[in-house]
Amino acid sequence: MDQAIVTGCVLRLRPVVMTMMTTLLGLLPLVLAQGIGAEVQRPLATVVIGGLFTSTALTLVVLPALYRWFAEREAGKDYAPEWV
Repeated sequence: MDQAIVTGCVLRLRPVVMTMMTTLLGLLPLVLAQGIGAEVQRPLATVVIGGLFTSTALTLVVLPALYRWFAEREAGKDYAPEWV
């Protein structure tokens, strides 16, 4: 199970980070804008960038942990993460 989770995370790392970086670089001018309309563009870009970081963390950290937890519960093991 651990090897499958690590392999899946390694395979998804590059596409997730590349998607995040291209979107971040595209929205960076909106975050740094000072001209007319910046008061609308800046909050929107900030929310999107925050969502990118959140979704990256969810995809690479939280989802694999949840997958392991539910897979072991389904298999009948009495497993609880240390944080529970």
